[in-house]
Amino acid sequence: MRQSIVVALNRTFKHWSLLPAVVLFVALTIFPIANLVRMSVSTIEFAEGQARWTFTPAHNFSLLLADTVLWPAAVNTLVFVVVAVAVEMALGLGLALLVARLGRGKGLARTIMVLPILVPAVAIGSMWKLMYNYDFGVFNQALTALGMAPVNWLGSTSVALASVILVDIWHWVPFVFLVLFAAVEGVPNDVIEAARIDGATDAQIVRRIMIPLLKPALAIALIFRSILAFKTFDEVFLLTSGGPGTSTELVSVHLYKVFFEENQLGYGALLSLALIAAIVAFLAVSRGALAAGRSA
Repeated sequence: MRQSIVVALNRTFKHWSLLPAVVLFVALTIFPIANLVRMSVSTIEFAEGQARWTFTPAHNFSLLLADTVLWPAAVNTLVFVVVAVAVEMALGLGLALLVARLGRGKGLARTIMVLPILVPAVAIGSMWKLMYNYDFGVFNQALTALGMAPVNWLGSTSVALASVILVDIWHWVPFVFLVLFAAVEGVPNDVIEAARIDGATDAQIVRRIMIPLLKPALAIALIFRSILAFKTFDEVFLLTSGGPGTSTELVSVHLYKVFFEENQLGYGALLSLALIAAIVAFLAVSRGALAAGRSA
């Protein structure tokens, strides 16, 4: 009897050994989310060094419906995520395929490619803000040298969001490149050589062989980049702080202003839950689209 118990424990040890980590992870996840839900149905005021909680779910929901900045911020966020992630996926895939074909210098090219992702977001925001400067920025100096009029990259409502998206693309294309480059390197060479022997062109190899084999890596890169793009804050805050007007106001920037500038903690928590729901819905739609494409 004792021996059978020992055998059973040995068989399930790999599961029991993970229990402390699972319990810690659940505790660190469930408690903040539960507290966030509690905050979202409350009005929190600070008086005499104490926080006073008042149960006001209808009030917070009415603030959500009456928020005139939220809907432009939601549209900007959706445009930001779709455009930035789509361009990053395309560029990352193209660069991964190009670098994988290099015979020499592959390591050097890979090292150069990952440099932008190593730079802190604060430094990136400051650097690009100087480059976008209307008076002495490098972009306007180049335009002036070509005889063209300078552009107010961060002060014009028509180009500010595109300028911010460009910064995000520069920063995160290396991440997509790394994920897809590892997957491209794992594709068997004999499959590619067999396709070449059969007369397939490079475009046909990419479309009919490489992309189908890379679908798992593409899905991983898409999911991670979508989540991170929805949460983008520091670069946008440093570049424009959501301006001019609401042209670059993202939900994350609006959340910061609600929490720390307006001190509406309860409504800010409700906005946080709405953002989480939006991310989950976006990922569900993306997963469904990828599944449909895989079955097709």
